[in-house]
Amino acid sequence: MDALGIQHYAAFLLACVALNLTPGLDTFYILARSGREGRAVGFAAVLGINAGCIIHTAAAVLGISAILATSALAFGVLKYLGAAYLVWSGLRMLLSRAPSQQAAETRGRGGLAAFRQGLLTNALNPKVALFYLAFLPQFVAQHTPHPQLALLVLGLSFIGTGMVWSSTLALLGAHIHRLLTRQPRLGRWMDRACGSVLLGFGARLALQARA
Repeated sequence: MDALGIQHYAAFLLACVALNLTPGLDTFYILARSGREGRAVGFAAVLGINAGCIIHTAAAVLGISAILATSALAFGVLKYLGAAYLVWSGLRMLLSRAPSQQAAETRGRGGLAAFRQGLLTNALNPKVALFYLAFLPQFVAQHTPHPQLALLVLGLSFIGTGMVWSSTLALLGAHIHRLLTRQPRLGRWMDRACGSVLLGFGARLALQARA
């Protein structure tokens, strides 16, 4: 990796694993989606979340994330957009009265909805953008002739480790799904729990200050 201007790559991968193992909104969202609707929908959520990570990687490479770090207005706009989306998604799950898989598309269920929600939840979080901006450059060697390439490789490496862990979560959630198909009432409680978590993360994001 020295030829790409990347230093301490092994330490970077270890840090990626540790960060991915830390429970957060992504962890709960994948487990809830796969547990409620099965393995395929869980993997759709995984792809959506990691598509959001690709957007943040591209933003870091292009320097767009630096704007969020220096502009309070840009940070605030993205922050409140993300918070509003999380609150709206949480309210939909809390207020939904659908007892089964019926009306999947209108109720926000299914693989496409899981992908879209995972993508927007991740992409509209300015804290994730600032994390990429603060974390990745630490492993780029000074005076490297192609820092953008180094950032791209690091970002894709982080996404790769995240894909492995999040796919494992989707498989775990599939076992929960089999239990819920035998106990429909548990599924409704999971919807309420997931909606509450989304509301909580939305409120937390809205109240967070720019570091």
